Amino acid sequence: MKKTVFFTLFVFSLMGTGFTVDKIIPTSLKITIRNNLGNIESGVTVTLYANKEDFKKEQNSIQKGETNEKGVVTFKKLQAKAYFVSAIKGDMNNYGAGVQTNSLDAKKVNKVTIIIE
Repeated sequence: MKKTVFFTLFVFSLMGTGFTVDKIIPTSLKITIRNNLGNIESGVTVTLYANKEDFKKEQNSIQKGETNEKGVVTFKKLQAKAYFVSAIKGDMNNYGAGVQTNSLDAKKVNKVTIIIE
């Protein structure tokens, strides 16, 4: 009973501070990059764009990052919408394959795998 009362008081105290779930779980996108053989690719430069025009002109990027040793890069604090993705490593890229994500789900870690060749 004491635990329930404490938890309820804790939740109400957070509500009074303007605390929201988005502060705990912001909308994010976790991208895994693989090559055409299915192997992970580290050291890939990944850039997010808000629209197709910016993607084509390679301007006004939203965020940019590089994949880690597991072939993963994560972008945080995004809007729940679709993004265009550029993934480049040397002479490999994703331009002949998928370049647009689905609309991201709000307040979740969205996951995408992109193939570069």
